[in-house]
Amino acid sequence: MRILLRGGRVVDPGTGFDGVADVLVDGGAVAAVGPDLAAGDDVTVVDVRGLLVGPGFVDLHSHVHTIAGQRLQAMDGVTTALDLEAGLMPIERAYAEAARDGRPLNFGFSASWGAARAQALLGVEPDATLESGLTLLGNPDWQRTSTPQELAVWLYLLERELEAGALGIGILMGYAPRTDPAEFLAVAKLAATAGAPTFTHVRELVEADPTTPVDGSEEIAILAAETGATMHHCHVNSTSRRHVDRVLATLDKARAAGSRVTVEAYPYGAGSTGIGAFFLAPERLHVWGLKPSDLVLVETGERITDMARLKEVRSTDPGAECIVEFLDENNPADLELLDRALAFPDAIVASDAMPLLWRDGMRDTRRWPLPPGAGTHPRTAGTFARSLRRMVRETGAWTWLEAFRRCSYLPARVLDEVAPGARAKGHLGVGADADLVVLDPAAITDAATYLDPVRPSVGVRHLFVGGTAVVRDGALVEDAYPGRPLRGEPR
Repeated sequence: MRILLRGGRVVDPGTGFDGVADVLVDGGAVAAVGPDLAAGDDVTVVDVRGLLVGPGFVDLHSHVHTIAGQRLQAMDGVTTALDLEAGLMPIERAYAEAARDGRPLNFGFSASWGAARAQALLGVEPDATLESGLTLLGNPDWQRTSTPQELAVWLYLLERELEAGALGIGILMGYAPRTDPAEFLAVAKLAATAGAPTFTHVRELVEADPTTPVDGSEEIAILAAETGATMHHCHVNSTSRRHVDRVLATLDKARAAGSRVTVEAYPYGAGSTGIGAFFLAPERLHVWGLKPSDLVLVETGERITDMARLKEVRSTDPGAECIVEFLDENNPADLELLDRALAFPDAIVASDAMPLLWRDGMRDTRRWPLPPGAGTHPRTAGTFARSLRRMVRETGAWTWLEAFRRCSYLPARVLDEVAPGARAKGHLGVGADADLVVLDPAAITDAATYLDPVRPSVGVRHLFVGGTAVVRDGALVEDAYPGRPLRGEPR
């Protein structure tokens, strides 16, 4: 099918072009960009005058492995949703199951450091689901330092996953922060040898835990310099919290010295994880200035009342998804911290989107609009629109060209070496994948809130994945499942 997007303001971060032009799509790829392109009889013309046309957003950090979750992300402008911080294992099963069920968006996964360690240390067979990974968070037995034999086993498992097409190695170091730093060095060496990036939820900062084996963000900088690996710092806003300026200075220094360090952020003052996480233990809440009442269970909406209830839930349901309120979004000083993380040079927007949970136990649906009562973090539905609203419209920190650079171009470039298919994403060059978003620059905004977290964003007028419309005239196309896998090249 050939499609001509006529008369929009085309923004291409690949070339730096920002001007009125047409975009011709042919066979799932961009065929031409320019003024007054000819439209033959076989071309469907879409009038996009007054709208922005750019490459679809590439989300490096999405834990929604469902049709329902990906549809929310489509309404937020995302065309490629990748789970790279946690990853899934075995990778072949993860890809096969996504392809079997169908996906509105392109998808992909990293090799899971946590699952590989659990298999080597505990004998737990991975099942390629996030739910089993969240449940594992509350088990201290996988959080210890490995024996030399165990280390060799899980390094081999990661190497095998890279050979099978994983997009790098996802490392949940913050959930096992007492492990020997030598283990992380071994992973970084493996990644460097394989030419694959790492995606890390860093261990504790020294400000929060002076007894940490090494400052989490310093560790990224040190290992990137020592091994030459490409190392991605996940959600710098949530792991740094009120120490974000010091952390960003650390990363900036590492990059200035030539290390391949990248960083992501999202525009919310609350995070989300399994309540059994190491850093949510009752004895550790105070190091970040948290109280039990700063934790809210997603599935039920229960706000944890006291330490006794926190201990109970961590014991009975350690994988229960919860909201963690670490900054006050209504406090101008805290909001400024979030802005500074996003404004950091070359910071990438990534959602850390979480699964949708219904109280009746449902975890996915093809119904649209979504059935009422679903719980999740609002970042699942609103990260990119909220970032655009805040950083372009409200503060003027980004131009539209810079916004597309951070939401589309830069995340795709993180994957160029490991996945040649990524080179066709994040820009509008001839031959690029026809993953396109058309949005209203005056209307784009998030609608999801903590009380109503699955309200779709507003302002995405059209969204194409591989040239197939997933959003048309602001409405979801319910029978569209054009998502394709993005896989690593065998290492």
